[in-house]
Amino acid sequence: MSNNTQGSNLQRMMRREAAKVVAVCSGKGGVGKTNVATNIAIALGKRGRDTCLLDTDLSLANVDVLLGLQPLYNLSHVVSGEVDLSSTMLPGPGDIRIVPASSGSFCMTDLPAAAQVGIIRAFSELPSQPEVLVVDTAPGISKNVAHFVQAAQHPVVVVCDEPASLTDAYALIKVFSQNYGISRFHVVTNQSRRAGDGKALFHKLSRVTENFLDVVLRHAGDVPNDRYLVKAVQEQRAVVDAYPLSASGAAFTEIAKTIDALPAAKEASGGIEFFFERLLMAGPPSRGKVA
Repeated sequence: MSNNTQGSNLQRMMRREAAKVVAVCSGKGGVGKTNVATNIAIALGKRGRDTCLLDTDLSLANVDVLLGLQPLYNLSHVVSGEVDLSSTMLPGPGDIRIVPASSGSFCMTDLPAAAQVGIIRAFSELPSQPEVLVVDTAPGISKNVAHFVQAAQHPVVVVCDEPASLTDAYALIKVFSQNYGISRFHVVTNQSRRAGDGKALFHKLSRVTENFLDVVLRHAGDVPNDRYLVKAVQEQRAVVDAYPLSASGAAFTEIAKTIDALPAAKEASGGIEFFFERLLMAGPPSRGKVA
């Protein structure tokens, strides 16, 4: 083996050890989850982090729609052998890489074992491994979403100040904690109308969970619903990129700072492929709860 090859392999292993995986989820649709995931990823990219945004949300509010992108390929094409993983990745603001959502018939955790191994290998063989993987999950508490959240190191729950959103966020935390052993969640309050509303909403959610669930919640930040956020969505741009000095843009920058300070994987082989190994082996714990 040449010195260049050995150096390349060593560099790849070092990058794998630094991987951080963040799964953005919500109890229901319509709370701005995809917008939050996209802006966090871009803000992390602007902080100099090599960031990949994996879109697993098969609803209408996909990342490519939000950013006005037109993807030709997705992970289903990688599985079929039509293209390699790099060919599916789209460049985004902040120098992030985006893996667009697959077709509605494509469910990663239901794939045959050989196809699952192929996806793990595809991510492990990327010439440049991302430091941070932000996963935009589908809304709700389906088994597939739970597996993505369970495999990630840092679940981020998006909630807004509506009774249905609060109720569904609590239901998500309850199901994921009691059925899948997920006990720590970061909460982003979104679409707040007035200063202080986000903190009040977080305290309302945390009071309920403290009374009935064995979980730990942390408030990752609050995003106000200002006119620049609306304008950016209309322009199919991320507000942190289009209007970074706006109240909502500044909020996402601060949330990214909080996410950036979270620890990366502690496992020796903690690269992006390790996340997919965890994902494809994920399921309800056999007993008890896992931190």
